[in-house]
Amino acid sequence: MKYLMLIIVSFLIAYASTPVAKKLSIRLGAIDMPGERRRVHSNPTPRMGGLAIYFAFIVSVLVFVPLDKKIIGLILGSSIIVALGIVDDIKQLSAKTKMAGQIVAAIVLVLFGFRIEWLTTPTGGMMYLSWFSIPATIFWIVGITNTFNLIDGLDGLAAGVAAISSITMSIVAVLNGKNLVATILLLVVGSALGFLPYNFHPAKIFMGDTGSLFLGFVLSAISIHGTIKGATAIAIVIPVLAMGLPIFDTAVAIVRRAKNGAPIMQPDRGHLHHRLLDMGFSQRQVVVILYIISGLLGGVAIAVTEATPLWSFILVLLVLFVAAIGTKRMGLLNPVDEKNINA
Repeated sequence: MKYLMLIIVSFLIAYASTPVAKKLSIRLGAIDMPGERRRVHSNPTPRMGGLAIYFAFIVSVLVFVPLDKKIIGLILGSSIIVALGIVDDIKQLSAKTKMAGQIVAAIVLVLFGFRIEWLTTPTGGMMYLSWFSIPATIFWIVGITNTFNLIDGLDGLAAGVAAISSITMSIVAVLNGKNLVATILLLVVGSALGFLPYNFHPAKIFMGDTGSLFLGFVLSAISIHGTIKGATAIAIVIPVLAMGLPIFDTAVAIVRRAKNGAPIMQPDRGHLHHRLLDMGFSQRQVVVILYIISGLLGGVAIAVTEATPLWSFILVLLVLFVAAIGTKRMGLLNPVDEKNINA
């Protein structure tokens, strides 16, 4: 009942504040025009709805979560990311400027105690990172932050996937007695779901970079905070599977661009959701399909948590095999014809 209350409260705050975010977006000129940023919508749409998600999360955290050094760092880092997103939604910052801002926010987390201190070795052992934990942590935070930014291409996609990923990691956290982590994750769930009624197709407002960067940043930070007890071989596997859809889509995009001689940071219309649209599925159908995939990956993450090391290894191999087959059959590594797409 306590966990349900967390979702309900954060949901209501986000739901009530989204219309305010919409009015503010229009007043500041944060409008997404048809054809911009490879969007598939046909009408001008406010794009700073992420403010409602951020506001709901921060207020809920201040109400339900005891403040300590890491929570204060999470709030400060998140605020930097949201400020960056607001400016980008209004003025469209360069990729380098956005990256610099994300690194600054990641450094804030590091300074407040967020560190990836252990990594799994190929033999299944654990390796202590020592001083290398700082660049590894920054790389993880910036990387995950951008994965959610990149999948925010269809109405309701990023918000729904973030909610599913958060539910997955919250279940793992509860199973491992990490109740504080579960609390924070469920506040993300409620905040994202409270925004979703306005964002599902046809969207009345987009979350914009304000929202997608925020969701990616918060989930990257919480995954470092830990959903399982101690340093184990599956510690890094759980968040990778839970956030598997955006991670997979981003990894494939990087390989595709490198393979075809395109700049890594250059956007294209080759993402998984674009391919599904090109196959004839509607926006709603594509989003539901990707929700299902994200949910299945979440189920595997939970199963890995409870499975023996052998079965965990088999499950991860199975996921990789299916991903490789899907990548090949859908031509996700093939070059994309961008002639008629605005940058």
